[in-house]
Amino acid sequence: MKKSEKRRLAARRVSPTASQEPCEDACAVMELAMKAGRLLLENGAEIFRVEETMERICRHYHVEDPSFFVLSNGIFMTGGSHGADHVSHVEHIPVKGAQLDRVVAVNQLSREIEGGAYTIPEAAARLDEIASMPGKRPWQQILASGVGSACFCILFGGSLADSVASFLAGLLLYAYVLRLSAPHMSRMIGNVLGGMLVSTSCVLMHLLGLGNGLSQMIIGAIMPLIPGIPFTNGIRDLADGDYISGSVRLLDALLTFVSIATGVGVVIALYHHFTGGGLL
Repeated sequence: MKKSEKRRLAARRVSPTASQEPCEDACAVMELAMKAGRLLLENGAEIFRVEETMERICRHYHVEDPSFFVLSNGIFMTGGSHGADHVSHVEHIPVKGAQLDRVVAVNQLSREIEGGAYTIPEAAARLDEIASMPGKRPWQQILASGVGSACFCILFGGSLADSVASFLAGLLLYAYVLRLSAPHMSRMIGNVLGGMLVSTSCVLMHLLGLGNGLSQMIIGAIMPLIPGIPFTNGIRDLADGDYISGSVRLLDALLTFVSIATGVGVVIALYHHFTGGGLL
């Protein structure tokens, strides 16, 4: 008697009813697609790429009528399986900095899923691995900021001495971003103070005789703060017809531009007021 009861219970676990199994599968697939979309969106991917990846995953695992509404900081999705009620997922995605290696990894994973290389649990485990991919170390980011600042200074017509000054200002800027601005300040205040820090450091080095083209020094050193990816993605989203997301991203980028310009403008105005000199 006990053996027969155990056999029935085991059969229930192994062979769930048709109305239960599709619902569980659909929920798992939608959770997988949502996780992939979240990773893409919070790491700087375009709206169409997020929707395409989520649709590819849902289509491969036979989710019926998947529907997605992706904004710059949120994802709404619905879908289901044959014989089961449709379910909906909504998730808020905070705006973060871009980490394009994660975007590339999720893109590759979605194509491998479509090729039949992963089961649902395996794909979920792989997404967890992608989410835990380490970013660049602080010293690497600081060094990259300095090198990028020096290169942009030369690109905008600065001399070798100007690029050295931009290199030093770029190092100082990203040390400030990592230690003070990002963890403790709002983005607008952090960008205003970042613009002031770069301008002040370049002005001081100029007064000390390191570099002649003050404007080139400041332009080069300020480039690590420029939101190039959000601005480009905003224009691309608008071109693709995602007007809400494109407008939000463009507005965010424009506010960043204004904040940086405010910080630089304050220092330049003070420099001109106290020394009577303009930019060289």
